[in-house]
Amino acid sequence: MYSEIHNPRRWLLTAALQELATRSPDAPWLTDSEGGSLSFGQAHTNSLRAAGFFERLGVRRGGRVGVFMFNGCEFATAWLGLGRLGATTVFLNTELRASFLRHQLVDSALNCVVVDAELLEALTAIADEVPDLRTVIVIGATHHQKLPARWEVVAWPDWTQQPDWSGPGPAPEDIACIMYTSGTSGPSKGVLMPHAHCALYGIGAIKCVELTARDRYYVCLPLFHANGLFMQLGATLLAGIPAFVRRRFSASSWLSDIREHRVTVTNLLGATAGFILHQPPGPQDRDHCLRAVLTAPNLAQHEAQFHERFGVKDIVSGFGMTEVNIPIWGRIGRSVPGAAGWTHEEHFEVRIADPETDETLPAGQMGEILVRPRVPFGFMAGYFNAPAKTVEAWRNLWFHTGDAGTMQEDGLVTFVDRIKDCIRRRGENISATEVEEVVAALPGIEEVAAYAVPSDVPGGEDEVMLALVPKTGAQLDGADILRTASAHLPRFAKPRFVKFVDALPKTATGKVQRAVLRKQGIEGALDVQSKAG
Repeated sequence: MYSEIHNPRRWLLTAALQELATRSPDAPWLTDSEGGSLSFGQAHTNSLRAAGFFERLGVRRGGRVGVFMFNGCEFATAWLGLGRLGATTVFLNTELRASFLRHQLVDSALNCVVVDAELLEALTAIADEVPDLRTVIVIGATHHQKLPARWEVVAWPDWTQQPDWSGPGPAPEDIACIMYTSGTSGPSKGVLMPHAHCALYGIGAIKCVELTARDRYYVCLPLFHANGLFMQLGATLLAGIPAFVRRRFSASSWLSDIREHRVTVTNLLGATAGFILHQPPGPQDRDHCLRAVLTAPNLAQHEAQFHERFGVKDIVSGFGMTEVNIPIWGRIGRSVPGAAGWTHEEHFEVRIADPETDETLPAGQMGEILVRPRVPFGFMAGYFNAPAKTVEAWRNLWFHTGDAGTMQEDGLVTFVDRIKDCIRRRGENISATEVEEVVAALPGIEEVAAYAVPSDVPGGEDEVMLALVPKTGAQLDGADILRTASAHLPRFAKPRFVKFVDALPKTATGKVQRAVLRKQGIEGALDVQSKAG
Protein backbone atom coordinates (compact mmCIF):
# COMPACT_ATOMS: atom_id res chain seq x y z
CA MET A 1 0.00 0.00 0.00
CA TYR A 2 1.19 3.52 -0.85
CA SER A 3 2.96 4.86 2.24
CA GLU A 4 1.42 8.35 1.87
CA ILE A 5 -2.16 7.21 1.43
CA HIS A 6 -3.25 9.09 4.57
CA ASN A 7 -1.41 12.30 3.65
CA PRO A 8 -3.48 14.54 1.33
CA ARG A 9 -0.36 16.56 0.51
CA ARG A 10 0.98 13.47 -1.25
CA TRP A 11 -2.16 12.32 -3.02
CA LEU A 12 -0.48 11.86 -6.38
CA LEU A 13 -0.86 8.71 -8.45
CA THR A 14 2.45 9.47 -10.16
CA ALA A 15 4.15 9.50 -6.74
CA ALA A 16 2.52 6.19 -5.84
CA LEU A 17 3.89 4.70 -9.08
CA GLN A 18 7.38 6.06 -8.33
CA GLU A 19 7.31 4.43 -4.89
CA LEU A 20 6.24 1.09 -6.36
CA ALA A 21 8.92 1.31 -9.05
CA THR A 22 11.52 1.75 -6.32
CA ARG A 23 10.13 -0.95 -4.05
CA SER A 24 9.00 -3.61 -6.57
CA PRO A 25 10.27 -2.65 -10.04
CA ASP A 26 9.76 -6.10 -11.58
CA ALA A 27 6.32 -6.78 -10.10
CA PRO A 28 3.64 -6.96 -12.81
CA TRP A 29 1.19 -4.08 -12.90
CA LEU A 30 -0.79 -3.80 -16.12
CA THR A 31 -1.68 -6.36 -18.77
CA ASP A 32 -4.01 -5.53 -21.63
CA SER A 33 -6.16 -7.54 -24.03
CA GLU A 34 -3.91 -6.65 -26.98
CA GLY A 35 -0.89 -8.42 -25.49
CA GLY A 36 0.78 -5.44 -23.86
CA SER A 37 2.20 -5.55 -20.36
CA LEU A 38 3.99 -3.26 -17.92
CA SER A 39 5.73 -3.87 -14.64
CA PHE A 40 5.69 -1.07 -12.08
CA GLY A 41 9.27 -0.23 -13.00
CA GLN A 42 8.55 -0.18 -16.74
CA ALA A 43 5.44 1.95 -16.23
CA HIS A 44 7.40 4.50 -14.22
CA THR A 45 10.31 4.63 -16.68
CA ASN A 46 7.92 4.99 -19.62
CA SER A 47 6.02 7.76 -17.83
CA LEU A 48 9.23 9.75 -17.31
CA ARG A 49 10.29 9.28 -20.92
CA ALA A 50 6.81 10.19 -22.12
CA ALA A 51 6.95 13.37 -20.02
CA GLY A 52 10.18 14.33 -21.79
CA PHE A 53 8.69 13.41 -25.18
CA PHE A 54 5.69 15.70 -24.64
CA GLU A 55 7.92 18.49 -23.34
CA ARG A 56 10.10 18.35 -26.47
CA LEU A 57 6.93 18.74 -28.54
CA GLY A 58 6.23 21.99 -26.75
CA VAL A 59 3.84 20.82 -24.02
CA ARG A 60 4.38 22.72 -20.78
CA ARG A 61 3.15 22.40 -17.20
CA GLY A 62 -0.54 23.24 -17.23
CA GLY A 63 -0.76 22.78 -21.00
CA ARG A 64 -3.68 20.71 -22.28
CA VAL A 65 -3.27 17.57 -24.38
CA GLY A 66 -6.13 15.43 -25.67
CA VAL A 67 -6.08 11.65 -25.26
CA PHE A 68 -8.36 9.95 -27.79
CA MET A 69 -7.46 6.33 -27.17
CA PHE A 70 -8.80 2.89 -26.35
CA ASN A 71 -7.94 1.11 -23.11
CA GLY A 72 -4.46 -0.38 -22.92
CA CYS A 73 -0.87 0.04 -21.80
CA GLU A 74 -0.27 2.89 -24.24
CA PHE A 75 -3.20 4.79 -22.74
CA ALA A 76 -1.62 4.38 -19.30
CA THR A 77 1.74 5.64 -20.58
CA ALA A 78 0.20 8.75 -22.15
CA TRP A 79 -1.84 9.51 -19.03
CA LEU A 80 1.01 8.98 -16.56
CA GLY A 81 3.54 10.80 -18.74
CA LEU A 82 1.35 13.89 -19.02
CA GLY A 83 0.63 13.69 -15.30
CA ARG A 84 4.33 13.47 -14.43
CA LEU A 85 5.03 16.51 -16.62
CA GLY A 86 2.33 18.48 -14.82
CA ALA A 87 0.30 18.90 -18.01
CA THR A 88 -3.50 18.59 -18.11
CA THR A 89 -4.91 15.57 -19.93
CA VAL A 90 -8.23 16.10 -21.72
CA PHE A 91 -9.85 12.69 -21.96
CA LEU A 92 -11.96 12.23 -25.09
CA ASN A 93 -14.63 9.55 -25.28
CA THR A 94 -13.77 7.18 -28.12
CA GLU A 95 -17.40 7.18 -29.26
CA LEU A 96 -17.39 10.92 -29.97
CA ARG A 97 -17.90 11.99 -33.55
CA ALA A 98 -18.82 15.14 -35.49
CA SER A 99 -20.34 17.94 -33.38
CA PHE A 100 -19.85 16.06 -30.09
CA LEU A 101 -16.12 15.68 -30.70
CA ARG A 102 -15.81 19.19 -32.12
CA HIS A 103 -17.41 20.73 -29.03
CA GLN A 104 -14.86 19.22 -26.67
CA LEU A 105 -11.86 19.96 -28.88
CA VAL A 106 -12.95 23.58 -29.34
CA ASP A 107 -14.07 24.12 -25.75
CA SER A 108 -10.72 22.93 -24.39
CA ALA A 109 -8.79 24.72 -27.18
CA LEU A 110 -6.64 21.67 -27.81
CA ASN A 111 -3.62 22.06 -30.08
CA CYS A 112 -2.20 18.58 -29.38
CA VAL A 113 -3.97 15.20 -29.35
CA VAL A 114 -2.73 11.64 -28.90
CA VAL A 115 -4.93 9.37 -31.00
CA ASP A 116 -5.20 5.69 -31.84
CA ALA A 117 -4.89 5.29 -35.62
CA GLU A 118 -8.30 3.62 -35.71
CA LEU A 119 -9.84 6.88 -34.46
CA LEU A 120 -7.88 9.21 -36.73
CA GLU A 121 -10.67 9.42 -39.30
CA ALA A 122 -12.97 11.00 -36.71
CA LEU A 123 -10.42 13.78 -36.20
CA THR A 124 -9.75 14.40 -39.88
CA ALA A 125 -13.49 14.62 -40.59
CA ILE A 126 -13.75 17.78 -38.48
CA ALA A 127 -10.23 19.15 -39.03
CA ASP A 128 -11.45 22.35 -40.66
CA GLU A 129 -13.66 23.07 -37.65
CA VAL A 130 -10.88 22.77 -35.07
CA PRO A 131 -8.23 25.22 -36.29
CA ASP A 132 -6.30 25.18 -32.98
CA LEU A 133 -5.35 21.52 -33.45
CA ARG A 134 -1.81 21.44 -34.80
CA THR A 135 0.04 18.43 -33.36
CA VAL A 136 -1.39 14.93 -33.76
CA ILE A 137 0.48 12.03 -32.16
CA VAL A 138 -0.63 8.79 -33.79
CA ILE A 139 -0.43 5.32 -32.25
CA GLY A 140 -0.36 2.78 -35.06
CA ALA A 141 -0.20 2.99 -38.84
CA THR A 142 -2.12 5.72 -40.66
CA HIS A 143 -2.65 3.52 -43.77
CA HIS A 144 -1.88 6.42 -46.09
CA GLN A 145 -4.79 8.49 -44.85
CA LYS A 146 -4.86 12.01 -46.24
CA LEU A 147 -4.17 14.30 -43.30
CA PRO A 148 -4.44 18.09 -43.11
CA ALA A 149 -1.27 19.81 -44.28
CA ARG A 150 -1.19 22.10 -41.24
CA TRP A 151 -0.95 19.16 -38.82
CA GLU A 152 2.39 18.08 -37.46
CA VAL A 153 1.88 14.30 -37.39
CA VAL A 154 4.15 12.55 -34.91
CA ALA A 155 4.54 8.79 -34.49
CA TRP A 156 4.17 7.28 -31.01
CA PRO A 157 7.75 6.37 -30.05
CA ASP A 158 9.47 3.23 -28.87
CA TRP A 159 10.07 4.11 -25.24
CA THR A 160 13.19 1.95 -25.01
CA GLN A 161 14.82 4.40 -27.42
CA GLN A 162 13.77 7.59 -25.63
CA PRO A 163 16.04 9.53 -23.26
CA ASP A 164 15.41 9.62 -19.53
CA TRP A 165 13.78 12.73 -18.06
CA SER A 166 13.99 14.02 -14.51
CA GLY A 167 11.91 17.17 -14.30
CA PRO A 168 9.77 18.10 -11.28
CA GLY A 169 6.45 16.41 -10.71
CA PRO A 170 3.03 17.96 -10.03
CA ALA A 171 1.44 19.13 -6.78
CA PRO A 172 -1.85 17.70 -5.43
CA GLU A 173 -3.69 20.93 -6.27
CA ASP A 174 -2.52 21.03 -9.90
CA ILE A 175 -5.14 20.15 -12.50
CA ALA A 176 -4.42 16.61 -13.63
CA CYS A 177 -7.15 16.32 -16.23
CA ILE A 178 -10.41 17.48 -17.71
CA MET A 179 -13.23 14.98 -18.11
CA TYR A 180 -16.43 16.02 -19.85
CA THR A 181 -19.83 15.22 -18.42
CA SER A 182 -22.31 13.32 -20.55
CA GLY A 183 -24.35 16.37 -21.49
CA THR A 184 -27.79 14.76 -21.63
CA SER A 185 -29.53 18.15 -21.39
CA GLY A 186 -27.08 20.40 -23.17
CA PRO A 187 -23.45 20.67 -24.25
CA SER A 188 -21.12 18.67 -22.05
CA LYS A 189 -19.08 20.57 -19.48
CA GLY A 190 -15.39 20.01 -18.77
CA VAL A 191 -14.67 19.10 -15.15
CA LEU A 192 -11.34 20.38 -13.79
CA MET A 193 -9.88 17.55 -11.71
CA PRO A 194 -6.90 18.12 -9.37
CA HIS A 195 -4.40 15.32 -8.78
CA ALA A 196 -5.64 14.84 -5.21
CA HIS A 197 -9.21 14.46 -6.49
CA CYS A 198 -8.08 11.75 -8.90
CA ALA A 199 -6.22 9.83 -6.18
CA LEU A 200 -9.15 10.03 -3.76
CA TYR A 201 -11.31 7.89 -6.06
CA GLY A 202 -8.86 5.03 -5.59
CA ILE A 203 -8.56 5.62 -1.86
CA GLY A 204 -12.32 5.23 -1.52
CA ALA A 205 -12.31 2.08 -3.65
CA ILE A 206 -9.59 0.49 -1.51
CA LYS A 207 -11.70 1.11 1.59
CA CYS A 208 -14.97 0.02 -0.05
CA VAL A 209 -13.89 -3.35 -1.45
CA GLU A 210 -11.13 -3.85 1.14
CA LEU A 211 -8.30 -4.35 -1.34
CA THR A 212 -5.28 -6.32 -0.16
CA ALA A 213 -2.00 -7.40 -1.74
CA ARG A 214 -3.71 -10.65 -2.83
CA ASP A 215 -6.19 -8.89 -5.15
CA ARG A 216 -6.15 -8.45 -8.92
CA TYR A 217 -8.43 -5.91 -10.64
CA TYR A 218 -10.31 -6.44 -13.93
CA VAL A 219 -10.94 -3.16 -15.76
CA CYS A 220 -13.49 -3.44 -18.55
CA LEU A 221 -14.97 0.07 -18.30
CA PRO A 222 -13.42 2.85 -20.42
CA LEU A 223 -10.36 4.60 -19.05
CA PHE A 224 -11.58 7.95 -20.37
CA HIS A 225 -14.02 7.97 -17.43
CA ALA A 226 -13.30 8.20 -13.71
CA ASN A 227 -14.65 4.74 -12.85
CA GLY A 228 -12.23 2.83 -15.05
CA LEU A 229 -9.25 5.15 -14.67
CA PHE A 230 -9.34 6.29 -11.05
CA MET A 231 -11.69 4.01 -9.11
CA GLN A 232 -10.02 0.94 -10.61
CA LEU A 233 -6.65 1.53 -12.28
CA GLY A 234 -5.76 4.32 -9.86
CA ALA A 235 -6.67 2.06 -6.94
CA THR A 236 -4.20 -0.55 -8.19
CA LEU A 237 -1.38 2.01 -8.09
CA LEU A 238 -2.25 2.95 -4.52
CA ALA A 239 -2.67 -0.67 -3.42
CA GLY A 240 0.31 -1.97 -5.41
CA ILE A 241 -1.63 -4.76 -7.12
CA PRO A 242 -1.92 -6.02 -10.73
CA ALA A 243 -4.67 -5.19 -13.20
CA PHE A 244 -5.93 -6.59 -16.49
CA VAL A 245 -7.59 -4.08 -18.81
CA ARG A 246 -9.77 -4.93 -21.80
CA ARG A 247 -9.66 -2.64 -24.83
CA ARG A 248 -13.45 -2.39 -24.89
CA PHE A 249 -16.15 -3.92 -22.75
CA SER A 250 -17.28 -7.34 -23.97
CA ALA A 251 -20.05 -9.22 -22.19
CA SER A 252 -19.11 -12.46 -23.94
CA SER A 253 -15.46 -12.17 -22.81
CA TRP A 254 -16.16 -11.02 -19.25
CA LEU A 255 -16.17 -14.37 -17.50
CA SER A 256 -13.35 -15.91 -19.54
CA ASP A 257 -11.16 -12.86 -18.83
CA ILE A 258 -11.86 -13.09 -15.12
CA ARG A 259 -11.07 -16.78 -15.08
CA GLU A 260 -7.93 -16.57 -17.25
CA HIS A 261 -6.38 -13.66 -15.36
CA ARG A 262 -7.50 -14.85 -11.93
CA VAL A 263 -8.94 -11.46 -11.04
CA THR A 264 -10.67 -10.99 -7.70
CA VAL A 265 -12.40 -7.61 -8.02
CA THR A 266 -14.09 -5.66 -10.81
CA ASN A 267 -16.49 -2.75 -11.36
CA LEU A 268 -19.59 -2.63 -13.53
CA LEU A 269 -22.37 -0.22 -14.37
CA GLY A 270 -26.02 -1.19 -14.31
CA ALA A 271 -26.16 -1.62 -18.09
CA THR A 272 -22.97 -3.68 -18.34
CA ALA A 273 -24.12 -5.89 -15.47
CA GLY A 274 -27.33 -6.52 -17.37
CA PHE A 275 -25.45 -7.47 -20.54
CA ILE A 276 -23.35 -9.99 -18.60
CA LEU A 277 -26.35 -11.55 -16.92
CA HIS A 278 -28.03 -11.97 -20.32
CA GLN A 279 -25.19 -14.21 -21.52
CA PRO A 280 -26.15 -17.90 -21.67
CA PRO A 281 -25.43 -19.77 -18.41
CA GLY A 282 -22.61 -22.29 -18.57
CA PRO A 283 -20.97 -24.99 -16.47
CA GLN A 284 -17.99 -22.73 -15.68
CA ASP A 285 -20.01 -19.82 -14.28
CA ARG A 286 -18.58 -20.44 -10.80
CA ASP A 287 -15.07 -21.39 -11.92
CA HIS A 288 -13.27 -18.16 -11.03
CA CYS A 289 -11.62 -16.20 -8.19
CA LEU A 290 -13.93 -13.18 -8.28
CA ARG A 291 -14.87 -12.21 -4.72
CA ALA A 292 -16.41 -8.71 -5.15
CA VAL A 293 -18.21 -6.66 -7.77
CA LEU A 294 -18.79 -2.93 -7.38
CA THR A 295 -21.78 -1.93 -9.50
CA ALA A 296 -23.93 1.17 -9.66
CA PRO A 297 -26.83 1.10 -9.54
CA ASN A 298 -27.04 -2.22 -7.74
CA LEU A 299 -30.40 -3.63 -8.78
CA ALA A 300 -31.79 -6.29 -6.48
CA GLN A 301 -32.35 -8.77 -9.31
CA HIS A 302 -28.77 -8.25 -10.54
CA GLU A 303 -27.29 -8.87 -7.10
CA ALA A 304 -29.32 -12.05 -6.67
CA GLN A 305 -28.06 -13.41 -9.99
CA PHE A 306 -24.41 -12.59 -9.27
CA HIS A 307 -24.72 -14.45 -5.97
CA GLU A 308 -26.71 -17.42 -7.25
CA ARG A 309 -25.32 -17.92 -10.74
CA PHE A 310 -21.71 -16.78 -10.37
CA GLY A 311 -21.21 -17.36 -6.65
CA VAL A 312 -19.75 -13.88 -6.08
CA LYS A 313 -19.67 -13.28 -2.34
CA ASP A 314 -19.95 -9.49 -2.18
CA ILE A 315 -21.86 -7.05 -4.36
CA VAL A 316 -21.39 -3.43 -3.33
CA SER A 317 -22.46 -0.11 -4.78
CA GLY A 318 -21.75 3.58 -4.51
CA PHE A 319 -22.75 7.03 -5.67
CA GLY A 320 -20.66 9.77 -7.20
CA MET A 321 -19.98 12.09 -10.08
CA THR A 322 -16.96 13.32 -11.98
CA GLU A 323 -17.39 16.59 -10.11
CA VAL A 324 -17.72 15.28 -6.53
CA ASN A 325 -15.66 12.07 -6.50
CA ILE A 326 -17.40 9.10 -4.80
CA PRO A 327 -18.74 10.44 -1.50
CA ILE A 328 -21.00 7.41 -0.88
CA TRP A 329 -19.76 3.83 -0.85
CA GLY A 330 -21.17 0.42 -0.03
CA ARG A 331 -19.49 -1.86 2.48
CA ILE A 332 -18.26 -5.43 2.20
CA GLY A 333 -20.62 -7.74 4.09
CA ARG A 334 -23.36 -5.10 4.36
CA SER A 335 -25.07 -5.19 0.99
CA VAL A 336 -28.38 -3.39 0.67
CA PRO A 337 -29.68 -4.05 -2.88
CA GLY A 338 -30.97 -0.89 -4.52
CA ALA A 339 -29.14 1.43 -2.10
CA ALA A 340 -25.89 3.31 -2.85
CA GLY A 341 -24.26 3.06 0.58
CA TRP A 342 -23.03 5.31 3.36
CA THR A 343 -21.14 8.59 3.35
CA HIS A 344 -17.35 8.32 3.27
CA GLU A 345 -17.30 10.64 6.30
CA GLU A 346 -13.54 10.94 6.55
CA HIS A 347 -13.50 12.93 3.33
CA PHE A 348 -17.05 14.13 2.54
CA GLU A 349 -20.26 15.58 3.91
CA VAL A 350 -23.58 14.56 2.35
CA ARG A 351 -27.13 15.67 3.02
CA ILE A 352 -30.56 15.41 1.38
CA ALA A 353 -32.19 18.80 0.82
CA ASP A 354 -35.28 20.37 -0.69
CA PRO A 355 -34.19 21.17 -4.27
CA GLU A 356 -36.05 24.50 -4.16
CA THR A 357 -34.99 25.81 -0.74
CA ASP A 358 -31.81 23.81 0.06
CA GLU A 359 -33.21 23.06 3.51
CA THR A 360 -32.27 19.66 4.96
CA LEU A 361 -35.11 17.14 4.77
CA PRO A 362 -36.12 14.55 7.40
CA ALA A 363 -34.77 11.02 7.19
CA GLY A 364 -36.47 8.94 4.50
CA GLN A 365 -37.83 11.90 2.52
CA MET A 366 -36.73 12.26 -1.10
CA GLY A 367 -34.77 15.36 -2.05
CA GLU A 368 -31.60 16.45 -3.82
CA ILE A 369 -28.25 14.91 -2.86
CA LEU A 370 -25.85 17.69 -1.81
CA VAL A 371 -22.14 17.08 -1.25
CA ARG A 372 -19.06 18.97 -0.08
CA PRO A 373 -15.47 17.87 0.67
CA ARG A 374 -13.69 17.72 4.01
CA VAL A 375 -10.19 17.67 2.48
CA PRO A 376 -8.46 20.17 0.18
CA PHE A 377 -8.52 19.44 -3.55
CA GLY A 378 -10.52 16.21 -3.16
CA PHE A 379 -13.23 17.70 -5.37
CA MET A 380 -13.42 19.30 -8.79
CA ALA A 381 -11.88 22.77 -9.12
CA GLY A 382 -14.82 23.94 -11.24
CA TYR A 383 -16.16 23.66 -14.78
CA PHE A 384 -13.70 24.67 -17.48
CA ASN A 385 -14.73 27.89 -19.24
CA ALA A 386 -18.05 27.88 -17.34
CA PRO A 387 -17.73 29.95 -14.14
CA ALA A 388 -21.47 30.67 -14.02
CA LYS A 389 -22.25 26.94 -14.11
CA THR A 390 -19.71 26.38 -11.34
CA VAL A 391 -21.32 29.01 -9.11
CA GLU A 392 -24.80 27.69 -9.87
CA ALA A 393 -23.83 24.15 -8.86
CA TRP A 394 -22.11 25.40 -5.68
CA ARG A 395 -24.89 27.58 -4.29
CA ASN A 396 -25.13 27.86 -0.50
CA LEU A 397 -21.67 26.27 -0.19
CA TRP A 398 -22.92 22.80 -1.20
CA PHE A 399 -22.44 21.11 -4.54
CA HIS A 400 -25.85 20.30 -6.04
CA THR A 401 -25.66 16.94 -7.80
CA GLY A 402 -29.00 17.25 -9.58
CA ASP A 403 -29.77 13.75 -8.31
CA ALA A 404 -32.70 12.77 -6.14
CA GLY A 405 -32.18 10.46 -3.20
CA THR A 406 -33.11 9.54 0.34
CA MET A 407 -31.10 9.08 3.54
CA GLN A 408 -32.23 6.82 6.36
CA GLU A 409 -31.65 7.39 10.08
CA ASP A 410 -28.51 5.23 9.95
CA GLY A 411 -27.10 7.29 7.06
CA LEU A 412 -27.88 4.79 4.29
CA VAL A 413 -28.30 6.72 1.04
CA THR A 414 -30.41 5.53 -1.89
CA PHE A 415 -30.13 7.19 -5.29
CA VAL A 416 -33.60 7.58 -6.78
CA ASP A 417 -33.17 9.36 -10.10
CA ARG A 418 -31.98 12.49 -11.79
CA ILE A 419 -34.16 15.31 -10.48
CA LYS A 420 -34.93 16.48 -14.00
CA ASP A 421 -36.03 12.89 -14.74
CA CYS A 422 -38.34 12.80 -11.72
CA ILE A 423 -41.87 13.15 -13.04
CA ARG A 424 -44.30 15.22 -10.95
CA ARG A 425 -47.93 14.20 -11.21
CA ARG A 426 -50.87 14.76 -8.88
CA GLY A 427 -48.65 16.26 -6.22
CA GLU A 428 -46.28 13.30 -6.18
CA ASN A 429 -42.72 12.89 -7.38
CA ILE A 430 -42.33 9.83 -9.61
CA SER A 431 -39.01 8.20 -10.34
CA ALA A 432 -38.65 7.41 -14.03
CA THR A 433 -36.26 4.60 -13.12
CA GLU A 434 -38.78 2.93 -10.85
CA VAL A 435 -41.46 3.00 -13.55
CA GLU A 436 -38.98 1.55 -16.03
CA GLU A 437 -38.10 -1.34 -13.74
CA VAL A 438 -41.75 -2.39 -13.58
CA VAL A 439 -42.32 -2.15 -17.33
CA ALA A 440 -39.01 -3.80 -18.24
CA ALA A 441 -40.08 -6.92 -16.34
CA LEU A 442 -43.00 -7.48 -18.74
CA PRO A 443 -42.55 -10.07 -21.52
CA GLY A 444 -41.48 -9.00 -24.98
CA ILE A 445 -39.80 -5.73 -23.99
CA GLU A 446 -36.13 -5.19 -24.81
CA GLU A 447 -35.75 -1.66 -23.41
CA VAL A 448 -37.95 1.05 -21.94
CA ALA A 449 -37.66 4.72 -21.05
CA ALA A 450 -40.18 6.56 -18.89
CA TYR A 451 -40.33 10.33 -18.99
CA ALA A 452 -42.54 13.34 -18.41
CA VAL A 453 -44.72 15.04 -21.00
CA PRO A 454 -46.89 18.07 -20.25
CA SER A 455 -50.38 17.42 -18.92
CA ASP A 456 -53.36 18.88 -20.76
CA VAL A 457 -55.12 19.40 -17.43
CA PRO A 458 -54.51 22.81 -15.82
CA GLY A 459 -52.40 22.27 -12.72
CA GLY A 460 -51.97 18.64 -13.68
CA GLU A 461 -48.17 19.04 -13.93
CA ASP A 462 -46.91 16.00 -15.95
CA GLU A 463 -48.16 12.85 -17.57
CA VAL A 464 -46.05 9.69 -17.73
CA MET A 465 -45.00 8.46 -21.16
CA LEU A 466 -43.18 5.29 -22.18
CA ALA A 467 -40.92 4.68 -25.16
CA LEU A 468 -40.61 0.93 -25.76
CA VAL A 469 -38.18 -1.15 -27.81
CA PRO A 470 -39.77 -4.57 -28.48
CA LYS A 471 -37.72 -7.74 -28.50
CA THR A 472 -37.11 -9.22 -31.94
CA GLY A 473 -40.26 -10.94 -33.16
CA ALA A 474 -42.42 -9.78 -30.24
CA GLN A 475 -45.98 -8.70 -31.04
CA LEU A 476 -46.94 -6.13 -28.41
CA ASP A 477 -50.12 -4.20 -27.73
CA GLY A 478 -49.58 -0.80 -26.14
CA ALA A 479 -52.88 -0.77 -24.28
CA ASP A 480 -52.20 -4.21 -22.79
CA ILE A 481 -48.75 -3.11 -21.65
CA LEU A 482 -50.09 0.00 -19.96
CA ARG A 483 -52.88 -1.96 -18.32
CA THR A 484 -50.54 -4.69 -17.03
CA ALA A 485 -47.90 -2.23 -15.84
CA SER A 486 -50.47 -0.07 -14.10
CA ALA A 487 -51.48 -3.00 -11.95
CA HIS A 488 -48.00 -2.88 -10.39
CA LEU A 489 -47.66 0.89 -10.04
CA PRO A 490 -49.12 3.48 -7.64
CA ARG A 491 -52.13 5.24 -9.13
CA PHE A 492 -50.26 8.51 -9.49
CA ALA A 493 -47.46 6.78 -11.44
CA LYS A 494 -49.57 5.04 -14.10
CA PRO A 495 -48.39 5.82 -17.64
CA ARG A 496 -50.79 7.52 -19.99
CA PHE A 497 -48.83 7.43 -23.26
CA VAL A 498 -46.81 4.70 -24.96
CA LYS A 499 -44.83 4.70 -28.19
CA PHE A 500 -42.89 1.90 -29.88
CA VAL A 501 -39.43 2.84 -31.18
CA ASP A 502 -36.61 0.98 -32.90
CA ALA A 503 -34.01 2.22 -30.41
CA LEU A 504 -33.69 4.63 -27.49
CA PRO A 505 -31.50 7.71 -27.96
CA LYS A 506 -28.39 7.36 -25.80
CA THR A 507 -25.18 9.13 -24.96
CA ALA A 508 -21.83 7.59 -25.86
CA THR A 509 -21.70 6.06 -22.36
CA GLY A 510 -25.06 4.34 -22.79
CA LYS A 511 -27.26 6.68 -20.77
CA VAL A 512 -30.79 7.13 -22.12
CA GLN A 513 -31.35 10.71 -23.30
CA ARG A 514 -34.77 11.34 -21.85
CA ALA A 515 -34.42 15.01 -22.80
CA VAL A 516 -34.43 13.96 -26.48
CA LEU A 517 -37.55 11.86 -25.94
CA ARG A 518 -39.33 14.68 -24.10
CA LYS A 519 -38.55 17.03 -26.97
CA GLN A 520 -40.21 14.61 -29.41
CA GLY A 521 -43.46 14.89 -27.44
CA ILE A 522 -46.45 12.59 -27.82
CA GLU A 523 -46.61 12.45 -31.61
CA GLY A 524 -47.27 8.89 -32.75
CA ALA A 525 -48.02 7.68 -29.24
CA LEU A 526 -51.02 5.75 -27.97
CA ASP A 527 -53.03 7.81 -25.46
CA VAL A 528 -54.67 5.28 -23.17
CA GLN A 529 -56.94 7.97 -21.72
CA SER A 530 -58.22 8.89 -25.18
CA LYS A 531 -58.63 5.20 -26.06
CA ALA A 532 -60.62 4.63 -22.90
CA GLY A 533 -62.81 7.56 -23.75
